[in-house]
Amino acid sequence: MLDGFLALYIFMLAAFTGYEIIARVPVILHTPLMSGSNFIHGIVLVGAMIALGHAQTPFELGIGFLGVLLGAGNAAGGYVVTERMLEMFKTSKPGAGGEKR
Repeated sequence: MLDGFLALYIFMLAAFTGYEIIARVPVILHTPLMSGSNFIHGIVLVGAMIALGHAQTPFELGIGFLGVLLGAGNAAGGYVVTERMLEMFKTSKPGAGGEKR
């Protein structure tokens, strides 16, 4: 029972600390930090795959599969969003007919 409270305490402390840190980040640094956080999402995905590998009951398999599915979507979506944000900073070159692309 004590282990559960300790895990809950660590989770709440991490959530509060993460919120306070992210709330103080200037807007100009958002894109580089998003790109760096995609690396962390990849680590979460690896953790979910390890948890799924150790699952034994159908409930554990379902939760593990959902974790892998959501982790993969989060990591892939983060890279897509980062790429779209970085596209905004590229200079556009005039194409045929003088139109900008």
